[in-house]
Order: sequence, then structure tokens, then C-alpha cells
Amino acid sequence: MGNMEESPYKGKTGLTRLINAFGYSLDGLKAAFRHEDAFRQLVLLAVVLIPLAFIVHTTPLARALLVASSLATLIIELLNSAIEAAVDHTSLERHPLAKRAKDMGSAAQLLGLINLASVWGIVLFG
Repeated sequence: MGNMEESPYKGKTGLTRLINAFGYSLDGLKAAFRHEDAFRQLVLLAVVLIPLAFIVHTTPLARALLVASSLATLIIELLNSAIEAAVDHTSLERHPLAKRAKDMGSAAQLLGLINLASVWGIVLFG
């Protein structure tokens, strides 16, 4: 392809890149917690469910599934919020493609929550 512009932040390598990436990740978590109600609610749910996963009597594999399904909802919400922010940054105008992108992000979170409930239900109640 033609002369595509590269991000000025892409030139870092090695330990510097890892340190910068970790800082950006922390910034993202802080921003999500500060600005996204749904993320805060899911953090609260994870604060309850993840320790509970270590209290309930189950196998190590089932425990891993309980924790992973809880973390998955946080990951999905971060991606959903990122989609919403990117769409809103592009334009606040109502547009069918913007609605589609936001609705798909929301649908992903719905599936994540269904997965969370299903995994917990299966592990706890067979």
C-alpha cells in the first residue's frame, strides 16, 4: 500500500515499550472506572464473584472458569466502552453505522453476562 502514516508511539522497543504499554493499560483502567458506570458495576460484581470462586467447593478447572467468566465481562466492557468512545469521537451525529457499532458492543456484553450466569449456574448447580 502507499505511504501510510505510523504512530509516533510505535517506535519504542524492548523494556521501554513494555513499561509504556503497562502505563497505557493502567490509564485505560482508570478512565473506564472513572467514566463508565457499567464498568464500575462489573468491577463490583467481580470483587464479589472472584473471591467467592475460591470459597465454593469445586475443582481447580471449575474455579478457573468462574474467574475467567468474571474477568471476561470486564474485558468485554472495556472493548465496548472503547468502541463507544471512538464512535462518539468521530461524530455525535446519529448514524446507522454508529448505532450498529454501539449495538454490537452492547450485544457482546449481553453474551458475556449470559456466559457468566451460565458458567456460575453450571458450576454451582450442576
